[in-house]
Amino acid sequence: MPAKKRQNDPATGKKNKKEKRGELAVINSDLRDEAVQKGMRDAWQSKESDIHLDCEPFPHCQITHFLQSESFVEGLQAELLQLNFNTKSNDLYKFQQSDDLRERKEHHISQIRSVVFGEFRVWLSEVLQVDLEATVDISCAKYEHTDVLLCHDDELEGRRVAFILYLVPPWEVNDGGTLDLFSTDEHCHSVSVVKCLLPCWNSLVFFEVSPVSFHQVESLLFEWVNEMYLDPRYQARVQQEFEESSEICLPSFLQEEKLRQVRSALQSSEIQWERKGPPNKRCYGCANMQSLPSCVQECWELLSSESFFILLSNLTGLCLHYLCGDEDESENEDGKNETENRDGEGNTQASASNTDADTSTTEKKDKGPPTCVGELRRWMHGDYTLLHDSVKREYALDLQLHMGCAGWKSEFGGFTSYIAHDEDEELLTVYPEDNSLALVYRDKDTLKFIKHINNSSSSHLSSQNTSAFYDFSFNYYE
Repeated sequence: MPAKKRQNDPATGKKNKKEKRGELAVINSDLRDEAVQKGMRDAWQSKESDIHLDCEPFPHCQITHFLQSESFVEGLQAELLQLNFNTKSNDLYKFQQSDDLRERKEHHISQIRSVVFGEFRVWLSEVLQVDLEATVDISCAKYEHTDVLLCHDDELEGRRVAFILYLVPPWEVNDGGTLDLFSTDEHCHSVSVVKCLLPCWNSLVFFEVSPVSFHQVESLLFEWVNEMYLDPRYQARVQQEFEESSEICLPSFLQEEKLRQVRSALQSSEIQWERKGPPNKRCYGCANMQSLPSCVQECWELLSSESFFILLSNLTGLCLHYLCGDEDESENEDGKNETENRDGEGNTQASASNTDADTSTTEKKDKGPPTCVGELRRWMHGDYTLLHDSVKREYALDLQLHMGCAGWKSEFGGFTSYIAHDEDEELLTVYPEDNSLALVYRDKDTLKFIKHINNSSSSHLSSQNTSAFYDFSFNYYE
């Protein structure tokens, strides 16, 4: 908000130097009340719960209406949105962050900085009964679709308290972005999410940093994927098994509610299915991406997102994202974005990258975004794919997520068969299994085809009031 012009003093004709230049940042007056401070101080020290204070799974506090003036909060948000944001991305997080706000001159930003460094810091020190230094790290983070901050404890040298001031529009749990708090075991290792704090306009959350203050910012992964596959310890076990055999099937991969929504949407008449050919190479239905219902589109975006690339890297040990593994090995030779059709099957290109061109970094331009190609396919009686020489052979991780094929039997066909080039020996067979994520790493000399679906499968599916099953099929490249 711009400063008001000084008015002349009617008596002297001179400008009034005491004229207020702009609205001040003022925290909620209730926080200055001695009774409130004493109640919070006692609750924090005794580890008892209060209306905005909870000590499970670790002591934390949520203050609604943190700043007194709504118009000031709106002005603060407007100034922050004008800042330049840099993409921050590694194995732990992906979001956009501003530079340090300590040197910014904008009115609202300098005001909130003054309050945080001064009055709020003193208030925190009194409530928590800890000595807090004048050093405060303060920046602005912007989370977009598929962004994430995975489980961590915030323990850095000298850090005592972490806080978040939310400047979000009306928010619901389904929007994601909740602050998830983890329980811990006797060894102070994170176990599982036991509490989720919903972002709310002008609300502030703070907690004392400790060896057990594990938390995360929820992303699309946590909304969709079975939580056991997000557990680092379970990921390590999956990775070990995958490294031994180069293939694995992960049952119950999607959360049940999401699975039901997508499965129902796939059977609706809303989706336009196009026949893929020619018949001497393939015959099956492929979804027109412009016709996907919202929940199916979200599932597609999940499987082609950067956060999913990182998850797959953790599950397989492959370097599917330039931030995973050795950077030199993950860099493209020509440093360009790969946009060509990679597998010769006419698959849709799904390149996971930052959509904000202004925030793209030199590092991203040099390495190129992670790349995959994929299709959403419908399989019916008579469908198949054949081996053919036009397939571009290279190392890749194949993913199939099947839906609508409960009770499938091998004699129905529809399974994926892997064979060595110029040999008849079958190396591996992947059978359709409802809500099972199949991952197979293949080399340049390994080919695959989908076995012809015969009459038996058609009659089987008809008994379940459907005539098809479906799969999300992706190929990921290192």
